[in-house]
Amino acid sequence: MMEREKEARAYIEEKGGARAIHSLSELSERLKEENQRQNLVAKGSLDHIWVRHFADSAQLLDHVPRETKGPWLDLGSGAGFPGLVLAILRPEIEFVLIESRRLRVEWLERMSSELGLENCRIEGCRLEQVTTVEAGIISARAFAPLAKLLRLSARFSTDDTRWVLPKGRSAAHEVQELPGRESKMFHVEQSLTDREAGIVVGRGKVREKA
Repeated sequence: MMEREKEARAYIEEKGGARAIHSLSELSERLKEENQRQNLVAKGSLDHIWVRHFADSAQLLDHVPRETKGPWLDLGSGAGFPGLVLAILRPEIEFVLIESRRLRVEWLERMSSELGLENCRIEGCRLEQVTTVEAGIISARAFAPLAKLLRLSARFSTDDTRWVLPKGRSAAHEVQELPGRESKMFHVEQSLTDREAGIVVGRGKVREKA
């Protein structure tokens, strides 16, 4: 279990090198400033930002094969976790960060520009208003209960879509509550940053009435 900031930095550096560490260090400073303007993350989590937000986001890459193509849709991106972190770590993939709250949209746009993330596009609207595309990967952190999340995002999925959905301690229960076909599509992986949390992982097309 990853609990120390030093461990988290080493884990991320292994994935993205010095460039990623530099970009995330900049993001860390900007997040602390912005959090005084709007409540992007819990104040107490800022003292453990490399574990709680950066490594917590980066670990999703462990469940996506390197050869997987985008676009990568991140639903309800909020402060940019996992979307901004993953866009930094995987510059070769197109990321679409979807967020409807105005101040958070402005924050995501500003950070995407300042960090030079040419592979990152912000959709400042509700998911229902986003033009349908075939997503290679779909992620979401604290977006909606699993069944609702799948229903809303089903139209973006294909037979090859990878799903990586951090769901906290409710992960296993939410998978069990899915209809028969969907419950077999997904399984739960242990989070590396929280011993009580799970990540719902799956592959395939979800029916729009999941």
